[in-house]
Amino acid sequence: MLIKASDLRLREVVNTHDGRRLGVISDVEFDLENGRIKSIRVPGTGRFLWFFGRDDDVVIPWNKIKKIGVDVILVEANSYSDPEHKELAEKR
Repeated sequence: MLIKASDLRLREVVNTHDGRRLGVISDVEFDLENGRIKSIRVPGTGRFLWFFGRDDDVVIPWNKIKKIGVDVILVEANSYSDPEHKELAEKR
């Protein structure tokens, strides 16, 4: 199945760990050397249209994406503990 990066941005991201909606994708990080998606970014909590709030974006590594559906992207997120990128679902 082929999908455009612009189509990914239209899907809502949902955490399978607790069922929480994390928002829609704001950016996609690519690994150009290997031609793969490295991670997706979701706006941090408290941000509205990128004007209000200063929370950092949440970075979700590609290996934590469990399913890409028609309307929703399911991710496995256990924590937001990485201080550098606030990566979702660090290794346990």
